[in-house]
Amino acid sequence: MTDKSTSSLDAISAAGLSGGGSPLRDTIMSMKPHDIYEVARIGLGMDDVIPLWFGESDFNTPEFIKDACKQALDDNKTFYSYARGVPEIRASIIKYIKRIQGVEINDARITMPGSTMLSIVLALECLITDGDNIVCVSPIWPNISQATKMLGGEPRHIRLEPRDSGWYLDLDRMFDACDARTKAIFINSPGNPTGWIATKEEQLSILEFGRKNNIAIISDEVYNRLVYDGVAAPSFLNITEPDDLVFIVNGFSKAYAMTGWRLGYMIAPEFMMNQLLMLAGVNNTGAPVFTQYGAVAALDHGEDFIKTMVDHCRNGRDIMMKATADSNRIKMIKPAGAFYAFIEIDGMTNSLEFAKHLMATAKVGLAPGSAFGEGNESFVRICFAQEPATLETALERLTAAL
Repeated sequence: MTDKSTSSLDAISAAGLSGGGSPLRDTIMSMKPHDIYEVARIGLGMDDVIPLWFGESDFNTPEFIKDACKQALDDNKTFYSYARGVPEIRASIIKYIKRIQGVEINDARITMPGSTMLSIVLALECLITDGDNIVCVSPIWPNISQATKMLGGEPRHIRLEPRDSGWYLDLDRMFDACDARTKAIFINSPGNPTGWIATKEEQLSILEFGRKNNIAIISDEVYNRLVYDGVAAPSFLNITEPDDLVFIVNGFSKAYAMTGWRLGYMIAPEFMMNQLLMLAGVNNTGAPVFTQYGAVAALDHGEDFIKTMVDHCRNGRDIMMKATADSNRIKMIKPAGAFYAFIEIDGMTNSLEFAKHLMATAKVGLAPGSAFGEGNESFVRICFAQEPATLETALERLTAAL
C-alpha cells in the first residue's frame, strides 16, 4: 500500500501542478533546525552524557508552584478562559512589577499567550511584512532570527564587541544599521549567551532613537532577575510611557525553574490590547489555564527561591571563571547576568563540528557558537546553572579533550 503522506509529498513536488509549483512557502521549506538541536539530537538518549546545551538549570520546579497548579486542576480550571491570561495572573503581574520595578502598569498592557517565545512571535506579527527587517543585538538566541525569517523579514545582527571589561554595544553602529524598512530593534538583556546587561543610559538612547524614527523595540527580559549585582537588571518598564512602541517580554522558565511550563507574558503598548487579544486567540487560545495559577504562586511567593537560584548560578559562574583562568586555550568574559558562559577556544574554527566531536568523545553537550549568529565560530556556550560536581566533571572532560 502506498503511504499517503509520501504520495502527497510526491504530488506536491511534481511539475505541472496548478499554478506551476508547490503551495508550500519557500521561506518555510528552506528553514533548518539550528545548530543546538544538531548537537542535542545526537546526545539525547546517550548514556553518561552531561547535557549543558539547553538554557535551563538542574533545579526542579518548586513544590509550592506545583501545588498551586495541582490545586487548580482539582478546582477544574481546565476550560477555555481569557486569551490574555486569567484575571488572577494579570493582577499578580501588576503587583510584581510594582514591587520589583517600582512601576505601576494598567491591566490593558498585559498579555499572557503561552510561552515567552510566543510573546516574541506575537510582537513580530504586529510589525513585520515581507521585506522588513529587525535589527538585533547579537550574539542572540537563534529562534529570534528564525521567527523573523518565518514572517518574511530579515534579521540584521549587530554583534557585541568582546572587551576585557565586558561585552560592549556600539550604539552608533546599531543605529546605522537601521533604514526605512527597519520595524524594530530587538534586545535581550541580560543576554543569552553572553550575560551582557544593557545600562539604563543605553536603553534611554535606544528608546529615543526608536521614538524619533518610528521604530519599535522588543525587549526580551526573561533573565532580568538572574543578575549578580542588585535585585533586577535595568528594564524598559522604568523609562517607557504606556503608548510607546515597546514590547517587553518576560516569563517564568529561567528564574523559577519552569522551562517545561511554557509560560511567559508581554507588557505592550496600551492601545494594542484588542489586537494582542486577537493574536493570542489565533495563535494559542491563551496559555493553559491551570498552569497560570502556578505562575501566580511563583510571582506572589517566589522571592526566596529566586535568591537560591541566583546563589546557585553565582557558584556555577565562579567555577567556570576559575577553570577558564587556569586554561591557556579558553577565554571567558565574566557574565553580569543570566547563567551562561560564552567561552572562546583558541584554535577552534568550526564550533558545530567541535561540539559534535566533544559529544562523541567526551560525552559533554555544549551549544555551538554558530547557533548564535555570525562571528561566533570560535565560541561555545555552557549553561552553568548546575550542581558543582556536574559542572566540574564536564569541565574536566572538556579540558582533557582540548
